[in-house]
Amino acid sequence: MKMCRPCGDFSLKSRIRRIAGIALLALALPFPAPASLGGDMTTVQADQVRMQGTLRSTSTQAYTVHEIQAPNGVAVREFVSPAGKVFGVAWQGTTQPDLRQVLGTYFDQFTQAVQAERSRHPGHGPLSIQTPGLVVQLGGHTRAFAGKAYVPQMMPAGVRAEEIR
Repeated sequence: MKMCRPCGDFSLKSRIRRIAGIALLALALPFPAPASLGGDMTTVQADQVRMQGTLRSTSTQAYTVHEIQAPNGVAVREFVSPAGKVFGVAWQGTTQPDLRQVLGTYFDQFTQAVQAERSRHPGHGPLSIQTPGLVVQLGGHTRAFAGKAYVPQMMPAGVRAEEIR
């Protein structure tokens, strides 16, 4: 069996684990992120500046979507109710946003739900968390991430979860 010169390791399995660990570390790094779930729309322009992106807004009767397109190919959409509250966030692109920033006060609830889910279904892959007060779906692979998060109770009347994308 050949020895891995850079790390002195004999095992292909160990090398794969090391690469997976580096990939997970990269996911944990904070990237510019959108407004916090439950926050107000005043942060949209600050997010645009932070992401150094272009802002495009689209309105419907039930909500306004503020989409920020960053130069690195990441698109973040913030769904804002007529009351001015961010009830949903969706993203796609080469990186994943800082979930602590995106989820705001819902982050602790999310991490507890993830721990419970991973204890029932260990492993990696797409993640879908559904609690009475929070829904988060995320997945992807290197340079192709997507996800969404929303608070069902904050969604304007008549808005379906499928619209947050």
